[in-house]
Parts: sequence; C-alpha cells; structure tokens
Amino acid sequence: MKKTFSAFYRFSTSWTGTVIIVLMLIFFVAQSFVIPSGSMKRTQLIGDFLFAKKFSYGIPIPHLPWLEIPLLPDFNNNGHLIEGPRPQREDIVIFRYPVNPKIHYVKRCVAVGGDELLYADKKLMIHFHEGDTYIKANYPEEKIVSINDKLWVINPYTDKFPGIQYVPEGLSIFEMLLHYYANNKEIDVSPVYVPELEAPAYDLGIKTINAFYKKVEEDHYYMIGDNRDNSNDSRFWGSVPYKLIVGKPWMIYMSLEHRAYEQVLKGDEYGGGRDHAGLERICKNIDIASKECESLWNNQRYTVRWGRVGRRIESIEREQPIE
Repeated sequence: MKKTFSAFYRFSTSWTGTVIIVLMLIFFVAQSFVIPSGSMKRTQLIGDFLFAKKFSYGIPIPHLPWLEIPLLPDFNNNGHLIEGPRPQREDIVIFRYPVNPKIHYVKRCVAVGGDELLYADKKLMIHFHEGDTYIKANYPEEKIVSINDKLWVINPYTDKFPGIQYVPEGLSIFEMLLHYYANNKEIDVSPVYVPELEAPAYDLGIKTINAFYKKVEEDHYYMIGDNRDNSNDSRFWGSVPYKLIVGKPWMIYMSLEHRAYEQVLKGDEYGGGRDHAGLERICKNIDIASKECESLWNNQRYTVRWGRVGRRIESIEREQPIE
C-alpha cells in the first residue's frame, strides 16, 4: 500500500501526471466556465467565472478543452458515457448550443418533455404534463388560469428566484419573435391567438397574434434565460436534447466587471448587452450619456464583485441579486 501511494505521489507531482489529473478532473468532475452574455442577468452576471459539476446529469462524452473535439465515440448515442438523471424544471443548466455544439450556454430549464408553453408579452405560462391535479396541488390559485380547458401556471418561477425579470434593453423578446415571424425567419414557437388570454394582440395583416405556443419534445428541455426580455434561448432555436446536456453550475470563484462603457450604453444593433441600470447605479444623478458618467464607469471597470466570489449558485439564485 505504501509503495502504491509513493508511486502515485511521484506520478502526480510529475508534469505528465499533473496534466493527466487536471484533464481527468475537467472531463469528469468539474470545469470552469465564464458568463459571456447578459441572458441570465441578474442571477448570473457577465464576468462571473464559475465551476460546473460535470456529473450532475450523468458523465458527458469528454471533449478536448478549447478545441471541443470529442475524445471518445458516443457509444450510447445520447452524448454521455454514463447516463444519469435528467435536468429538472428550475435547474440552471450548462449545455451545448444546438446550433453550434462547440459553444456552451447557461440557461434555466423551464419545461421538460410533454410540457406545453404559452409565451405572451411579460408572461410565460406552462401547462405541466402531469396535468391539472398536479398544478392545483403545487401552485397557488392566483397563479393559475384556465385556457382551452387546461390549467396553466403564469410565470411559475418568478416568486422563487428574484433574478428572473422582464426588463427589455431594446426590443423585447416578444417583439423580436414577432419581427422574426413577420420576416419569415426561423423561430421555435408557433404564433397563436388565444381569446381567453389577457395580453396585447398584434395584427400582422393575415394573422392576429397575442402569444406563441410550444410543446416540448420527449427527453428534451426548454431553456430560457432569467433575463427574459434579453435572452437568445429555446424560443428561437428550440428545445435542448439530453445528449447536449453538460452539467450544472456550482460555484462562482471570481466575478469581474469588464464591460466597456460603449457596450453598456449602446449594446448591439438590437440593444442586446445594453445595461442602463448598471450605469445609473454607478453614475446616480449624472446623465448616463455624459463624459462624466463614462469616466466614473471606467474608474470602476475591472473591479472584482467580492460579494459574489465564493458563492454557491444554489444559494445565490434564491436571494436578491448582488451586482
């Protein structure tokens, strides 16, 4: 036993051993990710560096870091060496972007296979596949509405997770979906008009719309960002199959404000990435478009958000957001 331990110690302290051990940890235990966009703001912020548990939903096929080349064949045809539990509703999940699996995304799982969704302006309504009895037993009466002889829960997760918000930084996602549909761009949700639904209606000439509908495929998971009006998510590119599920965010080990002033003031062509609330927090009563505000923002750029460092995701997501 002592000889075995000594041999392992010598191996682990060698360059080869260190590299192999680190890769094994990345492949099967934990991996570092950084939040690159504001789709999960305010639960997770741009510049949050976090560790993810790779074993939460089974053991995914290992990929060479950065190059994202799979190191083993997909023997089970489900993206995992060892099949595990599936994502649950409410989980924040790391997964491979269905459009480009080399890119990792982080979103909240809002629905699972068999669930039905209606998305209206500022409202996400879900009919859980367990049925009306399940809905009555698990959600308060004031959050339940009856549509088409089914019960639906309005914004089922907002009371539990304070970071979920509807605050557009440009066009809202509902407006973006309308724009995409009117211009024949592909989206994952189907436009519908629901008479019983209390929501603004939009006349698109040949069709009046007040919501978008989706039924989630079996063994697929509907991922939507907590920053509901500013999130590129399943509403555009579809449900995420189990084979693309990677893991679960675990802990923030660093949080750094690195965004440029122009980025937070103007964002992209649709306003994505714009963060006027962040500028107002720094500049207070000063005009956010002024040189004075730009100087104040630049003075605090690259500062560490110490209140987030070392925090577990499962605890921080249930508290008022720390920015």
